Amino acid sequence: MTLHGYLRTSDLAQAGQISVQQVRNYEALGLLPSVERSKSGYRLYTPQHLAALKTAQSMVAGYGWQRAPTIMQALHRGELSAALALIDARHAELASKRLQVEQTLAALQALVLQSAAVPSVLHAQRLRVGEAARQVGVRVSAVHFWEQQGLLHPLRDQSNHYRLYDEQQMRRLRVVVLLRDTGYDFNVILPVLEELEAGRPEKAIVAVEKRREELTRTSWMCIEALALFQRYVREFCTQLL
Repeated sequence: MTLHGYLRTSDLAQAGQISVQQVRNYEALGLLPSVERSKSGYRLYTPQHLAALKTAQSMVAGYGWQRAPTIMQALHRGELSAALALIDARHAELASKRLQVEQTLAALQALVLQSAAVPSVLHAQRLRVGEAARQVGVRVSAVHFWEQQGLLHPLRDQSNHYRLYDEQQMRRLRVVVLLRDTGYDFNVILPVLEELEAGRPEKAIVAVEKRREELTRTSWMCIEALALFQRYVREFCTQLL
């Protein structure tokens, strides 16, 4: 399987259960360290390249195709601090999304427990569209677009016709933001909102719980990737520690 102690491209492909072309793609993206070539032009892979391939595959699973190459590139440039900063950013993003999911789930579960006497509270606070958008972290243009799609039904100020978002509409807005962030299409989101409107938040709760499960799987894949990343650094990049 080796050429004078080196690994061939096909050896890495077999070990990673990918094609030879995919190995070359990993190399081109900087997921693998630089590769020497023989006098005849063959790539001369080493055990480090094999370890880098397996680490990179795990990093892609947890950190995605956008971040994983940048992380591995930074590491192979000798910039461990930059690589760890990118890793930390991904963890912070997951933590933020998890908080949003938990808050939305708590709000939906509270709906189940609410009595019919609550409607008087729904008008306690009415926000203009700019403040509503700011609270959920989206652009005003996105809120307007979702209204055009029938997902939101803001009230209108009788004196100036400004859009106003009460607690009920803010709840809808939070659910829309969460489900759009998850990748759900409008044809899925609208029935969920209708269930909320009808006082049957079960579908929304199921959707949010599914998102929480997805985040849990992603977090676990990050942990698995970090274990390989740490092992790779300790074995092949000790000068960086």
